[in-house]
Amino acid sequence: MARLPRIYLQGCSYHIVQRGNNREPCFYSKQDYATYLTFLKDSAEMHGVEIHAYVLMTNHVHMLVTPIGDGDISRMMQSLGRKYVRYFNAMYQRTGTLWEGRFKSSVVDSERYLLTVYRYIELNPVRAGMVLHASEYPWSSFQYNGAGREVQLITPHQEYLRLDNNVVKRQKAYRKLFKGLMPEFELNEIREALQKDWVLGDDRFKRMIEEKTGARRKGHGGDRKSLGFLEDQVL
Repeated sequence: MARLPRIYLQGCSYHIVQRGNNREPCFYSKQDYATYLTFLKDSAEMHGVEIHAYVLMTNHVHMLVTPIGDGDISRMMQSLGRKYVRYFNAMYQRTGTLWEGRFKSSVVDSERYLLTVYRYIELNPVRAGMVLHASEYPWSSFQYNGAGREVQLITPHQEYLRLDNNVVKRQKAYRKLFKGLMPEFELNEIREALQKDWVLGDDRFKRMIEEKTGARRKGHGGDRKSLGFLEDQVL
């Protein structure tokens, strides 16, 4: 079955996830995480993509990004992937692929869903039981967005900046979003959009994307898109 084409529209933000092959680890040491972030910064700058949020889990990564100018997300991910695989294979004396096929992505309705996706990404370690609060996990953008630490690869999105003009008050407002866990319906919406490489947004936003790109997504993709399948994805 032919792969559905990716949807890219200038000015829109995208939620991206890439998994390790067979769900095997992509990171073993602090050096691995730090090296990946260095390569991500370099590749994002090279290909004109802003990084707003990220989390590096043991066997997969999430990002919230926006291409700028003629920025190209696919080229950024290809460049990043090649650099990191070369490093990883040399470090652990292995050969072959590291990633599970092409990355997944969804277009995000910035007005209604963007901060929800920020929260979804940075709460991954909490949902996985690795930490009790997002602030405790060192390999996510919460260190910048919520804790105010310097992370050079981050470019704040306008929706994040609108939380408050004052930096300290903005971070405080952002931290309030992390009280408690996300409701299941929000988790399922985000996961389904990723699995379908489709749109996270209301009907109006989806119609706008369809009109501007000519893209359509019909049906639910069979059993692989069932609730059980989506819940099995530790995203």
